[in-house]
Amino acid sequence: MTSQDLPITSIPAYGALLGLDYGTKRLGVAVSNSEQTIAAPVETWTVRTPERDLKYVKELIDDYRVVGIVIGLPVRLSGVEGDKAAEVRRYGDWLASAVKRPVAYWDERYSSMEAEVLLWTQGLSPTKNKERVDRLAAQVILQSYLDAPDRNSPPAPL
Repeated sequence: MTSQDLPITSIPAYGALLGLDYGTKRLGVAVSNSEQTIAAPVETWTVRTPERDLKYVKELIDDYRVVGIVIGLPVRLSGVEGDKAAEVRRYGDWLASAVKRPVAYWDERYSSMEAEVLLWTQGLSPTKNKERVDRLAAQVILQSYLDAPDRNSPPAPL
């Protein structure tokens, strides 16, 4: 069974969740509190080798006592999943199998834009703070998941 086959409800309702904004160069990381009400940015990890990346994620899981993972899924404006979404699903499947934690995919449309707006409001340039954008995008994705009235189904297409 792949994580794609796991129902989103397999994410426990209590315990810290790890939010990831997956990229081929960087991985934005956020974490929730145990009550799953607030997401906070953690850091941006520079992608290296699968072995080192997995070790890093396992350390995060241990440090924060993570019970589930929410990964941003790049969906087109039409709601259709493209090649990048397939890549994210392959990564999520691999990660779920390697860390033995359930993975939920969550619509990440506009998460980077929201992160950039947050930086602009702080007087910072998003183009000079790409690593901050990634971890803030992970926070936006995770917070969107936490705020969803029905986590059993992803948000409807815009």
